[in-house]
Amino acid sequence: MKKTISFIIAFVVTGVINAYPYDDGDFQVWHTENQELKVGKKSKIALEEEFRFGDNASEFYYHHYDAGFVYNANKHLDLGINYRQVYELKKGKFKEENRPHVNATVKYDFYGFKIDDRNRFEYRHFDYQDDSWRYRNKFSVKFPWKFTKVEIQPYLADEIFLELENGELTRNRAYSGIGFTLLKNLKGEIYYLLQSTKSSGRWTDTNVLGTKLKLAF
Repeated sequence: MKKTISFIIAFVVTGVINAYPYDDGDFQVWHTENQELKVGKKSKIALEEEFRFGDNASEFYYHHYDAGFVYNANKHLDLGINYRQVYELKKGKFKEENRPHVNATVKYDFYGFKIDDRNRFEYRHFDYQDDSWRYRNKFSVKFPWKFTKVEIQPYLADEIFLELENGELTRNRAYSGIGFTLLKNLKGEIYYLLQSTKSSGRWTDTNVLGTKLKLAF
């Protein structure tokens, strides 16, 4: 009887851990590096690499590479096609995900505020679970003010994640940050991100301190 009870307790605990690898309200650190190379007046190649540390920033659990081509259709619209390779820690092992995605970003100015509305459709291919389609919309606003010699510029953004198979909203990211210029071709960002994720009917929050570096030629 004791063995049975112990097995049930272990099963429940393991299930909770697998479903929620980090506690609700976990603090994480994310770092992203971008490179952009113009290949024409209206097109560029974009590369990205990102690292994430969870469990109060003590554990490396996520890494992705992203490469794509962006075409500037006009001053209000960018079109892009990308491929992303993701490695994420699950049950003690890094699992691979292959994620091609297409993007359409609508851009416009409103009294000096720079507004971007990025629409992304991504196909998620796995070897360990069913493939899926997902839509992401990121709405960003850069304020018209710049401070100091490095041109510190505040911004706000919000991104939703929608699973296309069932139309369910499974994630929301709310950003608050600043961008700045380090060198002529090098820019940076520091931001706070509140990520809310739905899994098995339960919402959990993650607090993220993020940094970005972008090198453009």
